Amino acid sequence: AGTRKSSPPSPEPGELFRVPAELTIEEARWHQGRMLVAFGGVLDRDAAEALRGTLLVVDSADVAPPEDPEEFHDHQLVGLAVVTPTGERLGEVARIDHAPSSDLLVLRRPEGRVALIPFVRAIVPEVDLAGGRVIVDPPAGLLDL
Repeated sequence: AGTRKSSPPSPEPGELFRVPAELTIEEARWHQGRMLVAFGGVLDRDAAEALRGTLLVVDSADVAPPEDPEEFHDHQLVGLAVVTPTGERLGEVARIDHAPSSDLLVLRRPEGRVALIPFVRAIVPEVDLAGGRVIVDPPAGLLDL
């Protein structure tokens, strides 16, 4: 359904981190549902442990859009309106969860509940970035889970 970029969880309040002003990624890969990243200059376990919980921030303007029109970065989808093929507003994309079988759109419903929508073409037939919306054709009962 699409390649996604994700950020590690936010550090806990009160945690102090001493890290370089800039980190350069040398290698990145997925392992058991987590992104493993090797940074230049982080040469041993102690240096890596000092970075645990650090929030990594990338300016989305610096991220090139995917070449494949069926791929999207998380920041392109978050905040988009979610509507049915007939135009009924279902809510908005709150975040993307990366599950083993498929990515999931986390839909924030108008009444405050959330619903998980598999990000697969059969359920999400269209992503209209220019129009600021995702068209979703959910099977009966999906939004009630």
